[in-house]
Order: sequence, then C-alpha cells, then structure tokens
Amino acid sequence: MNKLFPFFAAAIMLFSYDTQGQPKRIVSLNGSITGTLAALDLSRNIVAVDVTSVWPEQIKSLPRVSRNRAVSAEGISFFRPDLVIAPAGDLSREVIVQLKSVGIQAVAIRQAYNKAGAPAFIREVANAVDLKQKGEILAKKTSADLTTVLNKVRSSAIKHPKVLFINARGTGTMSVAGKGSSLDAIIQLAGGKNAIQEFNDFKPYTTEALVKANPDVILLFDSGLSSLGGKEALLKMPGVSFTTAGRNKHIVEMDGSLLTNFSTRLPEAIKELHSKLAGR
Repeated sequence: MNKLFPFFAAAIMLFSYDTQGQPKRIVSLNGSITGTLAALDLSRNIVAVDVTSVWPEQIKSLPRVSRNRAVSAEGISFFRPDLVIAPAGDLSREVIVQLKSVGIQAVAIRQAYNKAGAPAFIREVANAVDLKQKGEILAKKTSADLTTVLNKVRSSAIKHPKVLFINARGTGTMSVAGKGSSLDAIIQLAGGKNAIQEFNDFKPYTTEALVKANPDVILLFDSGLSSLGGKEALLKMPGVSFTTAGRNKHIVEMDGSLLTNFSTRLPEAIKELHSKLAGR
C-alpha cells in the first residue's frame, strides 16, 4: 500500500455525515451518477469525479480522481470523502476493503439500460445519499418524461434505420457496439435498430464488418468524430462509401455524456437521437 495512505486515512476521519445522514463530501465515479447527484441539488457536496463526469457545466471545474478509468484507494482518499459512489463492478474488492478500513463508505450502483432502469437508478443514487423522498419525485418525473418521449418515437414515421455506433479515439483505436450495450439500448429506444447483431458488447472495428453491416446511419460521440478528423474525413475512410450511410452522408454525432446517460437525461438523449436519425 502507498506510504501516503495512512496519512490520508487519518485526515478522512475528521469528516462525517451531517445530522440528517447526508454525506458532506462525495466522490462520484460515473457521469450518470454525477448528473443525478447534481439533479438532487448535491453539486456542492461533490469534491472529485471521474473522467466521464462532464455535466452539468460546473462539474468540469472539479478535480479528477484519475486521468483514466483506473482508480486507487489512495487516489480517492486524497479528497477526504465520506462517500464514494461508483457503478457496480468498477471498484475492485481490494479498493473497497481499503476504503472501508479508513471509514469511507463505498456504494455500488447497478444500471439497467432500459426505460425502467433510469428511474430505478435515480432511486438508488438518492437512497445512497439519504434523499429517498427527493429521489422518488425525480424518478417519477423522469419516468413521465420518458413515457411522453417514447410515445412520440412510436408514433413517428421513422422506419427503424440500421445504426452503427463507432467508438473512436483516432483511426487506430475504434470499436463498434454490439447487442446488450448502452449504445444498443439507446439506438432502439430512439427508434433505430443496431446494425450489429452478431455479438454482444464491443468489438474492434474492421472495414469488412462495416460493409457487411451496411448501416443507414453511422453514429459517434462528438469527441470520437473529432478524433477522426470530422465528417468529411470519416466519409473518406475505407468502406464507408459502400454503405447506405456513406452514400447519403448520414453521419450523426452526439455528446457522449448525454448519449450514455441512462438517468435523468435519458428523455433528452432519446429525443435528440431520434431527431437526428430522422434527419432533422
């Protein structure tokens, strides 16, 4: 264990929950969790976040626990939190034990990528910070907004276009989303059909797979499209011109933190993606 860890551990014990049981200092390790905490009016309680937490705007000024997705007990404890909230499976058992040994509570939140998953996720986050009633109100509002948006999607004239999501960090690092991923789910909720049905999760991008999938639409995070050099550069990539999406130049980009937010912003994400799939 890092020699600095005992020092941070001693400092952590100076902090505790307030009289209402709500944590004063929170480290959030997921963009959807961070956004939900902000919607619960706890932005001021967040002392550090992970690299995926970029919304709302004021979150961008907070320090990052790590430069990538990997985190350590030492890195977290540096910020002297009362509570750490992370997606289920993201924190190793060793890190959780180390945090617990110095009085830091770690809560894992499970996320289901469907309509029911968003309000359930909100309730779990709210319960973790002892704001059950406020979380229930937020969950019900999100559920109602989802019903409204999904009814509009179902009544739309859009005919389930095949959508290929490419996760890109430059031309040398690209993968495509298969079944079961959050991108697969958001595509379906927005009225599209995932062009990849042969495998689950993500697999490396290949020109052959692109041409075989023959998507009507190619979807990327805005940062991913930028890393490839923009829309025109993508259209010139091998194989793209052989697809329906390439011929029609139907390339869609969206903010990554919005597109993967299966929480309070899910209705907004579905509405925006549906509009872009429809070419509006």
